[in-house]
Amino acid sequence: MHFQRTGDFIVSRSSRTRPHTRLIAATGVLVLTGLSLTACGSDDSSDAGVGLDNVSISGDVGKAPKVSWKGQVDPKDIETDVITEGDGDTIESGDGALAHIWIGNGYTEDEAYSSYESKAPQLLIGDVSEPFKKALEGQKVGSRVAVAASAEDAFGEGGNPQLNIGNKDGIVFVVDVLAKVGDEPSGEEREPAKWAPSLVETDGTITGFDFADANKPSKNLLDTTLVKGDGPVVKSGQTIAVNYLGQVYDAKKPFDESYSKDPTSFPIGVGSVVPGWDKELVGKTVGSRVILSIPPADGYGDKGNESAGIKGTDTLFFVVDILAAA
Repeated sequence: MHFQRTGDFIVSRSSRTRPHTRLIAATGVLVLTGLSLTACGSDDSSDAGVGLDNVSISGDVGKAPKVSWKGQVDPKDIETDVITEGDGDTIESGDGALAHIWIGNGYTEDEAYSSYESKAPQLLIGDVSEPFKKALEGQKVGSRVAVAASAEDAFGEGGNPQLNIGNKDGIVFVVDVLAKVGDEPSGEEREPAKWAPSLVETDGTITGFDFADANKPSKNLLDTTLVKGDGPVVKSGQTIAVNYLGQVYDAKKPFDESYSKDPTSFPIGVGSVVPGWDKELVGKTVGSRVILSIPPADGYGDKGNESAGIKGTDTLFFVVDILAAA
């Protein structure tokens, strides 16, 4: 199961290869785990089969839900209920989404996890577990969906020790669907600036830059738009979902990329990424593809990033597809 992939090098100016900044990225608390926290819930069949009827959920989409427990939750099967129906794009099978997530332990009747306090929606994409598939598929952006499921359905046989969820516990999820993640850029194609390198593609997938006809780097932070997205404007403090590739000027291969994997997500405009990203991606529109030329001062500074092979004098080039923002 995969919630989100935090970029190895772009998330922070730190020289660490995986500078995690959020709960999911840092601890993997929402992913399937081989660890086990056993036998918290009841095995009594008379208690089984109690689902969302035992909780009351209220509040506005995008804000932390108010959850009142009427008793323990221990569903036989995955149960869903649309609390609020949105009017945005429909999330189809296989689509990714940015969403706020609240998780409650149906045995202890306690909150186990919430993304609302950090104000950082999570990226649900790839091989998510069945409860999250049911929370997303067929729902419209702007919806709030409640799900009752077993810990095994949600996290696997071991439950989720990091959330204090045992393998016999029932789980309640509240999922606010905030944005649909596009598959590729969408909008008006534009001619890139003359200074920009050309993109190298293999079987339709971006694999690097060709600097043969590009200008030598300047000390200025530059951007050029290849596709002007037809979506909303990216605002500081939002979480964006992107595909990207980063390569040092004149290097033969990239130091990091997501095009061969799933998109990644992170907050923008708040210092979670290198300054060049914060400065240039805020104000762009969802659906855009841009190329960035980032001098050291707006990248990793004088120290560079040794683990990525980036020196303190290197200019970094990125191509970024902005696929969603929320």
